[in-house]
Amino acid sequence: MSDIFIGSLISALSTGLGAVPILFMRNVTHRLRDVLLAYAAGIMTSASVYNLIPEAIHHSNWFVLSAGILLGCLVLLVMEMYIPHADLENPDAKTFQLESKSFLIIAAITLHNLPEGLSVGVSYASESPNLGNLIAFSIGLQNAPEGFIVALFLVNQNIGRFKALGIATLTGAVEIFTSLIGFYLSSWVNGLVPYGLAFAAGAMMFIVYKELIPESHGDGNQRIATFSFILGLMTMIGLTEWL
Repeated sequence: MSDIFIGSLISALSTGLGAVPILFMRNVTHRLRDVLLAYAAGIMTSASVYNLIPEAIHHSNWFVLSAGILLGCLVLLVMEMYIPHADLENPDAKTFQLESKSFLIIAAITLHNLPEGLSVGVSYASESPNLGNLIAFSIGLQNAPEGFIVALFLVNQNIGRFKALGIATLTGAVEIFTSLIGFYLSSWVNGLVPYGLAFAAGAMMFIVYKELIPESHGDGNQRIATFSFILGLMTMIGLTEWL
């Protein structure tokens, strides 16, 4: 129980940790942002392909794996279609007037973190002793640049830097609760763990292909973003071998 709480706490608070530089930085280049997003994409791809998917198919079969992955993608698709979200690809765009719709934006960003918390919880419920730590770490690495971008968006909407840091941290805190939900559901319901692992893989791969990769390739930084992605992939594989 202590492992799941600590892992989810570290993963969630990484969002706020990633937003800390907003207190000191005045200008953030697209190049740096794209490098961070691509690195996070590599981390999440490795976690999905080399950890979640093999673990899911080890405890089930191809049909369970496919059902879980497709469900994870469909859930993220519905969220992406029907939940308004900030234009993180262009933080300078004044898409929303935060004064009148701040709650809607913050809620939307928070809801986008729900599948990540579930991924951590389900991973800790599996029989693999190190899978939970690996997924919590990978989600945490992904959350750091996400928190930075969210804070940057809020600052560009004339929100104070400390307030933006606090809001970015809170958007990640929801992962603590959803990870506990995923852990207990998987522990209580027999046969749910492989579905949950596959669901987590599908959700993470949707985020990678739909959000992180396109955003990291949208400003002419494709080459360095590609190498950053590969570096993230190799980092997670190395951590898997080390742990």
